[in-house]
Amino acid sequence: MILHFYFGRRFLWMFLAIFGSFFALTLLTEATGLFGQFEDRSIGVTDTLRLAMLKAPAAVYQLMSMITILASLMLFLGLSRKSELVATRAAGQSGLKILAAPVVVAMLLGVVGVVAFNPLAATALRQFESETGRYKSGSLSSFSLSRKGLWLRQGSDLGQTVIFASRANFDATRLSGVKFFEFGETGIVARRIETSFAVLKDGAWHLGPGKFWEINHPGQVPDKTAKTFVTMVLPSELTSDQILDSFGDPSMISIWEMQSFIDRLERSGFSTNKHRVYFQIELATPVLLAAMVLIGAALSMRHARSGRTGIMVLFTVVAGLAVFIFQDFAQILGSNGAIPIYAAAWGPPASAALFALGLLLHMEDG
Repeated sequence: MILHFYFGRRFLWMFLAIFGSFFALTLLTEATGLFGQFEDRSIGVTDTLRLAMLKAPAAVYQLMSMITILASLMLFLGLSRKSELVATRAAGQSGLKILAAPVVVAMLLGVVGVVAFNPLAATALRQFESETGRYKSGSLSSFSLSRKGLWLRQGSDLGQTVIFASRANFDATRLSGVKFFEFGETGIVARRIETSFAVLKDGAWHLGPGKFWEINHPGQVPDKTAKTFVTMVLPSELTSDQILDSFGDPSMISIWEMQSFIDRLERSGFSTNKHRVYFQIELATPVLLAAMVLIGAALSMRHARSGRTGIMVLFTVVAGLAVFIFQDFAQILGSNGAIPIYAAAWGPPASAALFALGLLLHMEDG
């Protein structure tokens, strides 16, 4: 038990050290990019660093698998150089028993990452997108889903417009059961529009038959001055890609809110494959991290004096990148419906774990 605790503690410290290094490097990289991106907005150093700090957690969270395999590599290379692996095997411990503690720690880190770090990264990324959107355009466009339908907000120099739709088509270019609430520069509602449908094309909303009310006009009663229309065109800076991207980036949604968001997305008429695959991939994270430990161990548990350490390090990094790319490719296929969702999410980590386990059994006698 003491030996397992020792190996588990060593692996944990390796992981935290590499995680901290990646976080610092990501923070520096993001800050450098933001300095060039918003130099015309006269954003200070403090605001730039704050924006970089908001984006860094999500970027590092996506690299947890690579951080894990590097921690595994450093752990077993260190144990080999100090002949600790040889001494452990001489004491009757097999290679698989040595791996038990690091694998358990990796799975626990995966659980902590999913249940705690994922919501933190998602919240920070949403805040980052909100603030950078305001810096880029000077106005804020936002999107949200409720149990009753879809809410959009678009901004311009003339004011803000809030849009509600009970349903939308798959690419968000046609809304049904639509209400528009137009606000002036002072933030007071100026007009309300109701229509059976609205189609987004050519930089404008093309409305079907409906009715509108002029509001907050002196001496006018909205119900008495209401007018009907057959068609109406409202300019808009929104695009279908902007709307879909707002719902299409699952990394901006906390794992705790994902299932309810998928349900709302489905009721509103959008495809949920992308979010379902992401949700299952998050649940499979502990298995993926355990597989990365096994891969790192399988390629680096040889004694340092046997030579070819550099080649083993290279093979380990390449194997980690291969699993990372394989999972990304499977996620794309699952999001497009080309393969089943569970196969896309659980296939890569399970395959990686079985491959590494088979390699370990081939190389080890225990």
